[in-house]
Amino acid sequence: MNRAVAGVASAAFFVAAPGVVAGLVPWLLTGWSLPPTSTTSLIVRGCIAAVAVLSGLVVLIGAFIRFVREGSGTPAPVAPTERLVIGGMFRFVRNPMYVAVVTILLGQCVLFVSTTLLIYTLLVWAAMATFVRWYEEPVLATRYGQQYEDYRHNVKAWWPRLTPWSPADEQSRWSEKPTGH
Repeated sequence: MNRAVAGVASAAFFVAAPGVVAGLVPWLLTGWSLPPTSTTSLIVRGCIAAVAVLSGLVVLIGAFIRFVREGSGTPAPVAPTERLVIGGMFRFVRNPMYVAVVTILLGQCVLFVSTTLLIYTLLVWAAMATFVRWYEEPVLATRYGQQYEDYRHNVKAWWPRLTPWSPADEQSRWSEKPTGH
């Protein structure tokens, strides 16, 4: 896919998917209205929420850009990448976009002190986990074969690694000869 087309399609998908899930729906559920609280509580919650939302946005935007540049495609299932995307934050966790969306939602839960939003966040995560397990992983395994299986074996779906994984690490490990010890 042409990078310009992939970029425009990815931007549209960004608005349609995470924009709705992590922006529009939370606004509809909370009105982005802050509960009555002390100034200190608001500052603490605001700082926690800002870190969560901003870090989630940075990861999410970075992943979308990586889909265009590294994968020559989009995150949308209808316009997938030509190559498996395993760089950037994908070296730490297989699903950085989903983790980022949940992080953004959790930040809003903290800021707005909303049980409704927390329940929504748990339902969103459950829906994403179901989609990943029963659709995305089988499709990626079929499409990218052993490359995806090596990646899947080394990088967890939901909990980030402490160190980045590299396909070169895997290749060098397999090419090492036994020492006989």
